[in-house]
Amino acid sequence: MTPSVSWRAKPGLQAGLRQCGMTMAELLVAMAVGLGVLLAAGSLFVWANRAFAAQLETAAMDDAGRYALDVLARAVRQSAAVDWERDSGGPDAAAPARLAGLDARSVTRTGSGIDNVVAASVNGSDVLALRFPGSGAPPGDGTTLDCAGFAVHRDEEGWSIFYVARNARGDAELRCKYRGNSGNWSADAVVGAVDSFQVLYGLDLDADGAPERYVNAGTLAGLDGSLALAGVTAAEREADLRRRTHWKKIAGVRVALLLRGPHSPLEGAASAIHDLFGPEYGGEQGGVDAGTRLAETALAGNGRPRYRKVFDATVALPSRVR
Repeated sequence: MTPSVSWRAKPGLQAGLRQCGMTMAELLVAMAVGLGVLLAAGSLFVWANRAFAAQLETAAMDDAGRYALDVLARAVRQSAAVDWERDSGGPDAAAPARLAGLDARSVTRTGSGIDNVVAASVNGSDVLALRFPGSGAPPGDGTTLDCAGFAVHRDEEGWSIFYVARNARGDAELRCKYRGNSGNWSADAVVGAVDSFQVLYGLDLDADGAPERYVNAGTLAGLDGSLALAGVTAAEREADLRRRTHWKKIAGVRVALLLRGPHSPLEGAASAIHDLFGPEYGGEQGGVDAGTRLAETALAGNGRPRYRKVFDATVALPSRVR
């Protein structure tokens, strides 16, 4: 006789067998919660990516500003160089001034020096031209270089000309203009994303080595124009101008660059005012020095406001440069 076996399901197992799945309401709630988590994670990723890109762009702007100031300061100091073996008495008084400049102007890339002036400029940017003697026998010993890194030998005069122009994409960049070994002029970009380049010159009228005031190139041109030059011929008057020009009375050069960075999310960025020489500088004799004060609304136009930063430096010159 076969024994009978009785089987009884445990209460928990019996309850589990009765659960067949999720209801439609539970499924919709779970999908909504999952979608919310996914959207939050995606937004966080996009925000972090934008913040990282902005940080990289800001760091690149800082590096570019420091590099540009270093190149400019080195070129300004180089204009005071003297070849004591050849010119034991210092620079020739009848020679042209080592410094020259243009206010709110630009120059052509291949024209000679700063002779080919372009009236249009990027936000009133200036032109700074620096001359210096070479060293060593041709092609040069490599100790004297122009702003493009080319050696300048003793039998020629080096040039480093800085100005702002737009490239093929329409972006403004600070350029270095130089004369190559073949005698042809050219220019290369130093830094990009430049909104303005401004120069002031420390005028030392009492020859004590310290400037009494800083003026722009237009003011120096006006002072030279008011000189009563001696000489009968044009050549004699030109020689007298070279001896007495105010460009040979410069004891220091102050340069300022306004560089453009990433878009700024800060409140009030659209109403920012960028003073390249500080808010106390109002131009020579109360006038307006173009490009020294720029409003963000004018720079951004219809676009979003950007983070912009002013880089400036003052370079002192020895008295022998004059």
